[in-house]
Amino acid sequence: MNTTPTREQALALLDQYITIPGLKKHCLAVEATMRYFARKNGEDEEKWGVIGMLHDMDYEKFPEAHCFKIAEILQGWPADYLRAIQSHGWKICTDVEPVSQLEKTLYAIDELTGLIIATVLVKPSKSVLDVDTASVMKKFKTAGFAAKIDRTVVQQGAEKLGVPLEELVTQTIAALQESADALGIAGGAAAMPS
Repeated sequence: MNTTPTREQALALLDQYITIPGLKKHCLAVEATMRYFARKNGEDEEKWGVIGMLHDMDYEKFPEAHCFKIAEILQGWPADYLRAIQSHGWKICTDVEPVSQLEKTLYAIDELTGLIIATVLVKPSKSVLDVDTASVMKKFKTAGFAAKIDRTVVQQGAEKLGVPLEELVTQTIAALQESADALGIAGGAAAMPS
């Protein structure tokens, strides 16, 4: 690939490789969160967003090769995009340690976005606008709630970023609130895009 990957290219790939609505929603939530953190840190929003969107692209069709099949699918893409995507599986399915700010952010917020959205879904309003740090931290400490979400990864991610866990939660909530309408988590009759 001779040019910088675009959101349109990423979305076409996402549609090609992911058919499970919940997984697609997760990818779009991670994209929105990565874009927020890129803006906050003065980084390349398009790059961070594309990487966030595609981080789980190989999971549905190739779960046993998650984080590895992506290199084949995105052959010819910039190496730093592939490395960043692979680094989100550090100590889970890869040994690619997140080292750049982008990689550390993706690693830290991947599982956390899932926890926050799970918290949204148990709210009567189904709105991320009604979610605060205290409610997410309470759910974080409740092992039976969204039990598949690896709290250790979230904690390690906050440590890698050098921020308190509560601050990471607060900022990730803010990111999701900023994109609430587009993600379909603003409450009411809004539905997440398919």
